[in-house]
Amino acid sequence: GSGRADWIGGFAVTAGIGCDELAAKYDRQNDDYNSIMVKALADRLAEAFAEYLHKQARDEWGFGKDEPELSSDDLISGKYRSIRPAAGYPACPDHTEKGPLWELLDAEALAGIRLTESYAMLPGASVCGLYFGHPEARYFAIPKIGRDQLELYAARKGQPLAEVERWLAPVL
Repeated sequence: GSGRADWIGGFAVTAGIGCDELAAKYDRQNDDYNSIMVKALADRLAEAFAEYLHKQARDEWGFGKDEPELSSDDLISGKYRSIRPAAGYPACPDHTEKGPLWELLDAEALAGIRLTESYAMLPGASVCGLYFGHPEARYFAIPKIGRDQLELYAARKGQPLAEVERWLAPVL
């Protein structure tokens, strides 16, 4: 091996429990502003919780304790070691990868987050993904992929080509 220490972790967090009910209450009162604000605040709190856990993971893995105190701008621009990509975003366009993550984390039982048939998370103000601690881990986007790559991916996943094609349509 390279002799380098490397880490990977998974996470699923929510700040949305009760959010839909509260937003619906505001909707019944024709209070669109507060309905939108409740949802927006829950979304921001879920992202903040994922970022907090990312810092905790970096500390537990040993290299985060050496980080200087990071400002909000530093955090936003990712001036720390490691990344936290999420299924459905440019580096991981395949939403079905949430399925194995859910099983590994037992996310529904432990965090109260359910996956729909289309792999949306309920409650909506939820965030999931992976933490990669390798010192050279960087965000990237998957470019358009060719038919040969699609076929190889489907074979590795053990899924029908049409099913994989459906989920990866944005990058075909």
